[in-house]
Amino acid sequence: MDAHEVMRVRAKLALFVADVFASVPRKDQRAKGDCYLRGLMLDGRRKSIQAMASRLPDGNEQNLQQFVNQSTWDPAPVRRRIAERMLALVSPAAWVIDDVSFPKDGTMSVGVAPQYCGALGKQANCQVAVSVHAVTDAASCPLNWRLFLPEQWATDAGRRHKTRIPAAVGHREKWLLALDMLDELAGWGMVAPLVVADANYGQNAHFRAALQERGLAYVVAVRGNITAHPHAAVPVAPPRRGSTGNWPQPRYRQSPLPVAALATGEGRAAFQEVTWRPGSRSALCSSFAALRVRPAGRAVERPVRARACAEQGWWDGVLPELWLLAEWPPGEEAPTGYWLSNLPPDTPIAELVRLAKIRWRIEHDYRELKHGLGLDHFEGRSWPGWHHHVTLVTAAHAFLTEQRLSPKAPTPASPSTTSSMPSRTH
Repeated sequence: MDAHEVMRVRAKLALFVADVFASVPRKDQRAKGDCYLRGLMLDGRRKSIQAMASRLPDGNEQNLQQFVNQSTWDPAPVRRRIAERMLALVSPAAWVIDDVSFPKDGTMSVGVAPQYCGALGKQANCQVAVSVHAVTDAASCPLNWRLFLPEQWATDAGRRHKTRIPAAVGHREKWLLALDMLDELAGWGMVAPLVVADANYGQNAHFRAALQERGLAYVVAVRGNITAHPHAAVPVAPPRRGSTGNWPQPRYRQSPLPVAALATGEGRAAFQEVTWRPGSRSALCSSFAALRVRPAGRAVERPVRARACAEQGWWDGVLPELWLLAEWPPGEEAPTGYWLSNLPPDTPIAELVRLAKIRWRIEHDYRELKHGLGLDHFEGRSWPGWHHHVTLVTAAHAFLTEQRLSPKAPTPASPSTTSSMPSRTH
C-alpha cells in the first residue's frame, strides 16, 4: 500500500487496533501498535524497525524498538482475538499446519542453528517456526505460531538468559509444537474442521494418532515408503497348541507394502481425472485414485492396541482403515504424490483431492507475510521480540484480508512483493 492508501484506511485501522489490541494495557502501547502496522503495510522493500520509522510521519525508532523488543505485553490474547475475527470471516474448510524458516547470520538470534532451511532449500543457519493457518480456496490467515527451539538452545543457559527465553520453554519436536497450538486454539473454543499437513508431519504415525485421539479429521501428505496392508487384509491367530498357555495373538500374516506399491499395483486404469480448482491459465487437474488401506508399523499398532485393551481388555489385531489418495499425473511413469486421510469411507474422491491440494493457499500467505509484510525482516534477537513481531505481522495480514473481503470497501493493494520470488520459499 502507498501512503495515500494507508491514510484512506486509517479510521478502519484504528478501530481494528482498538479491538485486536484491547488486551494491551496502555493506550500509548496500542498507538505504537497502530504505527507498527502502518509501517508493515506501507510500500518499502525492507520492514526493519529503522526502515519503517523513517517512512512514517509519526515514526519514532526508539519507541517502536521499545514496544517490540522490551515491552511486556502478552501476544497470546492478541492472536486469540485475531483468530476469532478471521475464523468468523473466512469460515475455513481446513486448518493447515506448516513451518517456515528465516535465514540468519551469527549465533545469538533466538533459536538460530544449522538446520534445514526451506527458504534456501538446504542446511543453513536459520530460525524455524511452526504455524497453523485457517484456509479456504479464497482466503487464509495464520492463527497461531511457535518458534522451534533446537536442542542446543535448551541447555545453553547463557544464550537463554540473553534472549529472555521463558524457563518453561524447552526443546519440542515440530509435530508436538503443532499439537500444542491445536490444543491452545481448542482452549480458546476453536476447533479445526479438518487438519492438512505436508509429509514432514503426515509421515509421523504419532502425529496422526494424536489428531485421531483429539477427534480431528485430517488429510496429510506421506511419502511413498510408508507401509500399509490392503483394506481386505485380515489378521489371523494360529491354532492354540495344548491346553495351557496364552492364546496366540492375531496378526497379519502378509508383510505390509509401501503405499507406492499399493497405488502402482492398481494400474493406471484405476486413476481418474479430477479437477480441484481454477488456475491462472486453466483449471488444475490430474489423475487420482483413492484406496482404503490399513497403515502398519509399531507406531500405528501401539496406540490402537493400548486403546482396545483399555476399553475391552483385548485387541483383535485389526488395524484402522484410512483413505490412501495417490496422484499419477499424465506422462509420469509412476504415482508422484500420496496422502492419508481418516475422512469417512463415503467421502467423494473430488473432496479428498480438493482438501489435499488446499495447502496451495498458504503459499500465498507466506509470499505476502514475508515479501510484503516483512515477516522475516525482524532484526531483534529476543524471544519476546520475535513473538511480538510475528503477532504484529499477523495482525497486518488479517487487517488487509478483512479489507479485501469486505463488500463495502475498495480493495486495498497488497504490500509490494518481489514477483521473481519462487512460490515455495518458506
